[in-house]
Amino acid sequence: MKLDLMSDSCVRFVRPISILWACLTFSLILLNSHAEAVTLEECIREALRRNPDANAAAIRVEAARAMISEADSAYFPQLSVAGGYVVTDNPTQAFMMQLNQRNLDIMAPAFDPNDPGNTDNLRLSAELKYRIYDFGQRKMMSESAALGADAVNLQLAAIRNELIYQITRGYFSILQALDYVTVQQETIRSFEESLQVARDNYKAGTVIKTDVLNLEVALVQAREDLIRARNSVDLAIVALNTAIGYDFVTRESLPVPEENVSTPPVMEQDFDAIENRPELQVVQKMSQAKELLYIKVKRQNYPVLNAYGTYDLDSGNLDSFEGSYTVGLRAEWDIFTGFRNSSATRKAEAEWRAAQQDEENVRIKIKQDLRSARIQAAESWQRLETIRKSVESALESLRITQVRYREGVAGITDLLTAQVGLTATRTRSVAALYDHAVAVSNLQRARGELYTLYSVQ
Repeated sequence: MKLDLMSDSCVRFVRPISILWACLTFSLILLNSHAEAVTLEECIREALRRNPDANAAAIRVEAARAMISEADSAYFPQLSVAGGYVVTDNPTQAFMMQLNQRNLDIMAPAFDPNDPGNTDNLRLSAELKYRIYDFGQRKMMSESAALGADAVNLQLAAIRNELIYQITRGYFSILQALDYVTVQQETIRSFEESLQVARDNYKAGTVIKTDVLNLEVALVQAREDLIRARNSVDLAIVALNTAIGYDFVTRESLPVPEENVSTPPVMEQDFDAIENRPELQVVQKMSQAKELLYIKVKRQNYPVLNAYGTYDLDSGNLDSFEGSYTVGLRAEWDIFTGFRNSSATRKAEAEWRAAQQDEENVRIKIKQDLRSARIQAAESWQRLETIRKSVESALESLRITQVRYREGVAGITDLLTAQVGLTATRTRSVAALYDHAVAVSNLQRARGELYTLYSVQ
């Protein structure tokens, strides 16, 4: 069935609103029949792969994982090697170097412990250290690093949750702009047919010249509106591609409206849903990490027990080396550090308490965000239900006015008012349709659900 507001059989204008949307969809399919239309899911997955913010966050996740390995390294022995060459005539040092070289001969006629002369030594050393006990400081650092990595990973989830919403909004903005184009094209066709009727009636002497002139002015205005509508499509494409990260959507791959993008929003008062928000989980992880760091700093006031071992090679002539080893245990306890440890403890405690307040603050804001998103979704659904009925009324009003104008009962002002009213109502209907689709996506974002719906491939 083809929509023709100015056809000879005006009764065709009485049709369900579903037929109107079917016509809009069909016209857009014809517009894009020469290329494969891009889908919302394709745009989202491409954005998750290519968006710079998301990619930067993913790289930070890798850095956070490396921090876990760095913290866990404290559980492993630490091995180091060193080498040094020394020349001295210090009696004590010279005596010890000759002793380490196993070439000290106190019976030699030239031996004089007070005047050893220049004595050199090349030492190669290997040292192995291992911390046996530190009152759980290593455990606190390792668990804190793991929580930090979780927080960074959740920050990536938060970015993706917001990104998916922005892509969804941009995608529907294109669909809305395309439907605006369709509405303006229908309006132009209606004005053109009305203008032809007015010209015929003017020739027949049943209307005056101003009827033709008023319709010509209205037609020019409609064509200007069509130009703006087409430009809005290009602007929407630019905005969506910016969010994706590169020019993915083109004029040749424009999306087409889905059969039904409007569904009633889920409106239950489930504030437990905010626990799914990655932004809240981030601050929770950070608060836990700050608590562990506070415990770790406090335990720096306790003693630690280390095991160590060294193996040295000494030579005075580079021809032969003599080896020696040392193994032992060392207990260390910083009794007084100039108030450094106590200051660090107070700082760590303050940072932990601040992190707890940050968590509460984020919780309040996210709960408010969920409330607002729920109200907006409900409002958009009510608007959509209302405007759909008004489109039917505007169609019927135009049909009746057209019949009355052709019969000479209604004037050109009535006809223009009815046509402009239908165009405005259609435009509001298109806006309400996609505003609701965006509002539902925003509600899913506020509930922390979007980032779980798509995976990066």
